[in-house]
Amino acid sequence: MPLTTVLFDLDDTLFDHAATARAALTASTAPFAWAESIEINELYQRYSAILEEMHPRVLAGEFGYEEARRLRFQRLLAPYQAFADDAAAEAFAAFHYGHYRRLRQPVAGAQALLEALKPQYRIGIVTNNRTAEQQDKLQFLGLAHLVDALITSEAVGVTKPDPRIFQVALAQLGARPEEAVLVGDNWTADVLGARAAGIRPVWLNRFGAECPDARVTTITSFEPLAAVLRQIIGAGE
Repeated sequence: MPLTTVLFDLDDTLFDHAATARAALTASTAPFAWAESIEINELYQRYSAILEEMHPRVLAGEFGYEEARRLRFQRLLAPYQAFADDAAAEAFAAFHYGHYRRLRQPVAGAQALLEALKPQYRIGIVTNNRTAEQQDKLQFLGLAHLVDALITSEAVGVTKPDPRIFQVALAQLGARPEEAVLVGDNWTADVLGARAAGIRPVWLNRFGAECPDARVTTITSFEPLAAVLRQIIGAGE
């Protein structure tokens, strides 16, 4: 059946969270004397591990977003004795978040890819996050006009890899599973989630992770555009 619909994850697929987070950590720690000995790449790895652990708990309602940011930085920067109290940690978390928002950037080639797909295919985003935050990202990145539907875990009430969130996306876009392809960076949430919903996945593996299943179409970037289009469109034929 011909491909009609291309679904994307957002964070670290179209939006370059990794590059943005590194830049924001660099900018937010630079003014402080306690940060002089910090190695940013090592700090980013620890930051990512804490975020990966806490984000599902935030989505489940265990923490509020502001509380989670404070707790994340208290854990991350505890070795440097950066904060005298919770108020100082909250202030730093807000300071960092301001840098993060200002420094947001798309994954290289993402806009060109969406522009190439848009004339012929319906485009949807399926993301584990809050609706307002993801809408704001798309607007800031200049991608909102290229997206036909934004489906968030907040709106649907389940998170990827639950197939129900993909089923909602298909329903909103008027597509059958066999007419769609899903491009995402997270093996469990995106690749296995799409498969469970009957959608063919394309794995975006930008950081050289080992592929658990060589049968899955894999791309390492969105460039060169022509080659990426062949792989994405071909995966849906």
